[in-house]
Amino acid sequence: MTRSILDRIFQQESINFLLTNRIPRRLATRFMGWFSGIEQPLIRDLSIKTWQLFAGSLDLHDAKATRFRSLHDCFIRELKDGARPVDGASDVIVSPCDGIVGASGRIRGTQLFQAKGFPYTLDDLLTDPRLIATYRDGHYVTLRLTSTMYHRFHAPCDSDLDEVIYISGDTWNVNPIALRRVERLFCKNERAVLHTTVRDSIESLALVPIAAILVASIHLNFVDVPLTLTYKGPNRIPCGASFRKGDEMGHFRHGSTIIVFGTPGLELSECVVENAVIRMGQPLFRHRERRLP
Repeated sequence: MTRSILDRIFQQESINFLLTNRIPRRLATRFMGWFSGIEQPLIRDLSIKTWQLFAGSLDLHDAKATRFRSLHDCFIRELKDGARPVDGASDVIVSPCDGIVGASGRIRGTQLFQAKGFPYTLDDLLTDPRLIATYRDGHYVTLRLTSTMYHRFHAPCDSDLDEVIYISGDTWNVNPIALRRVERLFCKNERAVLHTTVRDSIESLALVPIAAILVASIHLNFVDVPLTLTYKGPNRIPCGASFRKGDEMGHFRHGSTIIVFGTPGLELSECVVENAVIRMGQPLFRHRERRLP
């Protein structure tokens, strides 16, 4: 009975938006970052049960650990070996994470969409003129991670990365309700831009992890600073990282969103259908005919 009442409340769009956005977002996010790390067993157990009550089904059968030190430890859980098979085909670029497919398609010049009727531009999201030119007329897909999903993200292909661009911002919720109400939402929130060159190809791929309320912390395995609300810079972080397809790149503290951009020589896989659930390792993009011999 309690669960059905909660479901009805949170399905009311205005109430959902009010409860998740019209609060001190940055303060709530910093508090949650501290609270979720508490390792006291009673607090840990009550926190996980409360999370399950509000967030829905939490499936831990493929988690490597069977017990967790804290709520945060459960959020960023590793998976058992083989839990996410990675498509090894040379022409396939895989999804970096588990997620629900949101808006996707061809970028019209520099314009794309966060939801129907809500456009934004590469200029506002990426901020770097070189990257704007690189992904003009390419393809994109938005992957939304719900709070109960696996929160680590991985390299979609063999690739190289020499710099992370970090863009400070707000912590709006990134659920579909907020995306239909807040214009250019992705361009307002805290985010990182990971522009990678696809190995043995002339194509490029960019991942843009976007923080949200309660989750303004993006951990990247290949840089030595945590990208949180307290991070003061620099905006550009050199890294010189190389990845094989499927290598872990980092994680969110809770659920959020990753937008993946491909240059015009890459096309979206047939798996990319709005509202479909896609898992890390499944096809996301495919090469056309521009792969190097």
